[in-house]
Amino acid sequence: MVNGFARRDFLRAASLTAAAPLLGVAAGEAMAAPEAVAPGGLRPFELSEVALTEGVFSKKRDLVLAYARGYDVNRLLQVFRANAGLDTLGAVAPGGWEGLDGEANGNLRGHYTGHFLSMLAQAYGSTGDTVYLEKIRTMLGALTECRAALRRDPQVLSVPGKSGRAVEQVRGSYQYIDLPAEPLPATFTFTAWVRPSHDANWTRIFDFGNDTTRYLYLAARNGNGVPRFAITLNGPGAEQGINGTAPLPLNEWSHVAVTIAGTTGTLYVNGVRAGTNTAMSVNPAALGTLAHHWLGRSHFGGDPVFAGALDDVNLFSRALGADEITASLEGDLNSYAFDETTGGTFADVSGRDRHATLRRTWGGPSHPGFLAAYPETQFITLETMTRPDYQVVWAPYYTAHKILKGLVDAYRNTQDTRALDLADGLCDWMFSRVSKLPAEVRQRMWGIFSSGEYGGLVEAIVDLHAITGKHLELARLFDLDSLITACAENRDVLEGLHANQHIPIFTGLLRLYEATGEQRYWLAARNFWGMVVPPRMFSIGGTSTDEFWRARNVVAGGLSDTSAETCCAHNLLKLSRQLFLHEQSPKYFDYYERALYNQILGSKQDRADAELPLMTYFIGLTPGAVRDFTPKQGTTCCEGTGMESATKYQDSVYFRAADDSRLYVNLYSPSVLKWKGVTVTQTTGFPVEQGTTLRVTGRARFDLSLRVPAWAGEFTVTVNGVRQRLDALPGTYVTLSRSWRDGDVVRVRMPFALRAERTPDQPLVQSLMYGPIHLVARDARRDFLELGLYGRAALSGDLAGNLQPIAGSPLHFRLGEVALAPFFEGTEDAFHSYFRRVEPKIVFAGVDSGVANPVRADGATFLDEVWVAAPFSSRSVFLDRVTAVARRWVGDGLMSVADHDRVIRTARNAPIR
Repeated sequence: MVNGFARRDFLRAASLTAAAPLLGVAAGEAMAAPEAVAPGGLRPFELSEVALTEGVFSKKRDLVLAYARGYDVNRLLQVFRANAGLDTLGAVAPGGWEGLDGEANGNLRGHYTGHFLSMLAQAYGSTGDTVYLEKIRTMLGALTECRAALRRDPQVLSVPGKSGRAVEQVRGSYQYIDLPAEPLPATFTFTAWVRPSHDANWTRIFDFGNDTTRYLYLAARNGNGVPRFAITLNGPGAEQGINGTAPLPLNEWSHVAVTIAGTTGTLYVNGVRAGTNTAMSVNPAALGTLAHHWLGRSHFGGDPVFAGALDDVNLFSRALGADEITASLEGDLNSYAFDETTGGTFADVSGRDRHATLRRTWGGPSHPGFLAAYPETQFITLETMTRPDYQVVWAPYYTAHKILKGLVDAYRNTQDTRALDLADGLCDWMFSRVSKLPAEVRQRMWGIFSSGEYGGLVEAIVDLHAITGKHLELARLFDLDSLITACAENRDVLEGLHANQHIPIFTGLLRLYEATGEQRYWLAARNFWGMVVPPRMFSIGGTSTDEFWRARNVVAGGLSDTSAETCCAHNLLKLSRQLFLHEQSPKYFDYYERALYNQILGSKQDRADAELPLMTYFIGLTPGAVRDFTPKQGTTCCEGTGMESATKYQDSVYFRAADDSRLYVNLYSPSVLKWKGVTVTQTTGFPVEQGTTLRVTGRARFDLSLRVPAWAGEFTVTVNGVRQRLDALPGTYVTLSRSWRDGDVVRVRMPFALRAERTPDQPLVQSLMYGPIHLVARDARRDFLELGLYGRAALSGDLAGNLQPIAGSPLHFRLGEVALAPFFEGTEDAFHSYFRRVEPKIVFAGVDSGVANPVRADGATFLDEVWVAAPFSSRSVFLDRVTAVARRWVGDGLMSVADHDRVIRTARNAPIR
């Protein structure tokens, strides 16, 4: 049974022109516990075993491969090197989410690097092109160096100075210089050469103080962007200050100085008086002994750390004269030339041995395996958070997942043991943190929107466990019990949840099920899938509105300019693939085909770009929407998963039985498979071609199982020209069992039909599917287009009689005045994914009865009730259906006898076939 229908009744309903495809399970339907994974379960092929050949997938893939080949990976490594205090080699970090100036101050930086590493690994695994291998090696070498740098105390980054050498503080390193604290004299001078590299306000050149109450500081920029000196005994409101008149130029050396003598303070820039305060009642001595003397760090935690270079810092116990300010004098209190090229200590050449130390604001990692592009404080702060705030903490374990997955993918495809070592250390570090937390803290963390998101981390951990035999205990520490329990019991609790925060949780649960055999993991994942597909699925295969789920069966009500986050489709494909490996239900690949050929292909723009992958984040599904292929400067999660999708399009075309006795052909995609001594070459122009050809080279015995798509009204198979007698029901697999010989040819034909799919919440809002392909109207109007389709319906229920093919443009049609095109074309044309169904008259095969199409109170029309019975095996069966419905509508008082007669007469005269 499927959704309460017998199979053949289901097949009839599935071909209905106005019915949504029944891919999932009905609300509340019980799920039986599956058997344990049997030795005869399915296994995927390695990327290297399946090669894509020319077709729609290879064209999209090649655009991404070109981007991968040309992109400088040092740009991705910039944030990691900065966090470790290393030379960033002059690289400029990508924009958007992958830099300090991106959304939420770059709290997600490092995630895109992980995606990119996965893409490169898959590209190398698929093609063997060493250009990707060299980039992987560069990244692994740099990440290994970064982890080593984080393990030790910070080391000086020596650069050419104003004279001799200087110390560089890389933006994002969170490094500062700690001077020995001591009481300061009343009369005082500070001098330094500075070269700021960033224009952030309130960065400190120095800040001597206890806290945010007693301090004196010199800021490179105040709130107006100019230098400021201030001193206070009672916090900001009592500051006595001096402001400069112009900003310090970026990436140029400037000399700055402050003198205090009596009640007069003077600020100098490049030897010129920039500001004076003659009414200062507080001097440094009045502050007493201060706890900290810092260069580059503020006592206000929200202020940025100084980014740039420092040279020749001097403190004097007297007020220098104007003619002495820029002279090369050594301070009698402290004097630092910063000529050191190694280590983390700076010599005081004043003769007082007040040596300074390079430090990090956050101290250092809690474990030597830590690897990230930002401090561990993101993880520490999460442990005490009780409500979401991505401006404070933005999904640090999600970012850890992307890095871990990239490392695991790199090891799988290159066998570079550095990747394995980094991954192993990262998991050891996570365990050292998470295992110490009480269970209630973990449950709270994983339930916090965005901040507690951890993506597919569990899946990556179990993947690593499969290689090393370690870390399974860590994987189970991410169980979100409330969600697992609800889904295992088939209680739909998804409304209001962040979609992509939760979808990859279930790919992890399936991997845990495989590793532990724990049934609740399997049940939760299996039931969850049915809560999304189809109840929360758009026609392109995507889900979510503004990243969140609405109530079950709210589809039309979820159409917006921010529908269908592309990561959701990527992760639902992964989940469907994993479920099929355990339970060979064709519904999983009916969904997989839909999402892959529509949203995933359509999320990549059909042009090349050296700087951007050109992938969608959201896909607007409101009338007249235009796809945005450059969201948020091009480094979002969806660009990341988009790059991964494009370099593994072939990973689910074929599966094999664990004992190699059976080969599944799940997708009709041009490709070459090498397996058990034979080569299977699939040649097709699908989806332009409505079929495929498989040729066997070599000899072997195996069962060949071919997927019969749920949309396929006809499905015929020949072997060496001989038609096979198969019960090819839509939504099944058919199997050919034979000893295959060199040169055997299998040809499959599956003609496409046009169908309209209703949205469950607003049945008149519908979409068009031509076979597996979603057709959209190219039209800029912002209101729903109104289309009628029954008037050209065939006995099969096929609506394609309404279409006029456009010569020279495959899968492009005209429907009246409306131009239709396949969604997978990555263009910036305005489009309509959904339309409003309007059938004002009863028309059969173009013959108008002259009778208005009556409507029941529930919105169902006379024609709906006729065509719900399609396909019709013959014209006479069709006429019987029209007659029966007409009689019923007369009996219900919804149609007159005269109209009944006109409808029956029209049906008999219509040339319907």
